[in-house]
Amino acid sequence: MENSLENKTDEQLVALSIENSSAYLILMKRYEGKLISYIRRISGFAVEDAQDVLQDTFVSVYLNLRKFNNEYKFSSWVYRITHNKTISFYRKYKKRIVVAEEDNNAFVELLSGITNEEERLTQEVLADKVKSEILNMDVRYKSVLVLRYMENKEYNEISDILKIPVSNVGVLINRAKKLLKDKLNT
Repeated sequence: MENSLENKTDEQLVALSIENSSAYLILMKRYEGKLISYIRRISGFAVEDAQDVLQDTFVSVYLNLRKFNNEYKFSSWVYRITHNKTISFYRKYKKRIVVAEEDNNAFVELLSGITNEEERLTQEVLADKVKSEILNMDVRYKSVLVLRYMENKEYNEISDILKIPVSNVGVLINRAKKLLKDKLNT
């Protein structure tokens, strides 16, 4: 039965999860890695703290499955809950920031689409500084950059996750990129 569940869409699994905990386990497996990465990217939490936030997120999602609105994508809804839990956890515990280990390519992509190998190596040297600057940004700028460039979310989905108008997503991304560029040029 579990094999047939794996072929279901997220939204179908949500409907099945209300009656069948195996369906919810499939959803958790699908999103566990993505959400841990997202939590660490916007917060800089150590793995253990990120796992605490994720566990709290999954409990909250399960308790609120009946409130899920099928007009939205499940991924937008679960990212929104994760985002809120991460921010709450950070504010509550004021955890010491530990820079998350990330693939530098995602940070290099923020700078520009570079094809020349020598230029690319130069950009990779900046990747550590980019990570540091992003972690120190205001959460609204950090969130849009991470969702767009590291989580590969479209503007509409970012709008759903952050509960802001689509037009504001573009504005925030442009402002965040400008802030990042200014910090990197100092």
